[in-house]
Amino acid sequence: MKIAVPLTNGVLSAHFGHCEEFALLEIDKDQKTILGKTILKPPAHEPGVLPRWLGQLGVNVIIAGGMGKRAIEIFAENDINVLVGAVQEEAEKLVKDFLAGSLTAGINLCDH
Repeated sequence: MKIAVPLTNGVLSAHFGHCEEFALLEIDKDQKTILGKTILKPPAHEPGVLPRWLGQLGVNVIIAGGMGKRAIEIFAENDINVLVGAVQEEAEKLVKDFLAGSLTAGINLCDH
């Protein structure tokens, strides 16, 4: 399993499409452990670009603070689960909470 977390200043970005970089964390789903982490610069933000890019990278889950409704729909069309409303934390903490079933997701911070 691969989980993507959009980052700004090293923590979860409040707005998915305007993040500085993405942390991609490779997960052992059975052991619920992080196997590795890669930081990548995203391509320019244009409608549909990030869902295709992350899909090509094999991402299964995205943890986000805020994301537009259309982006969520595009991810769903590509069998990528999106969790929105997460708090601004480091990627590893968010993923560990997700794996433990204790990730708290709140309100989607994006209104478009």
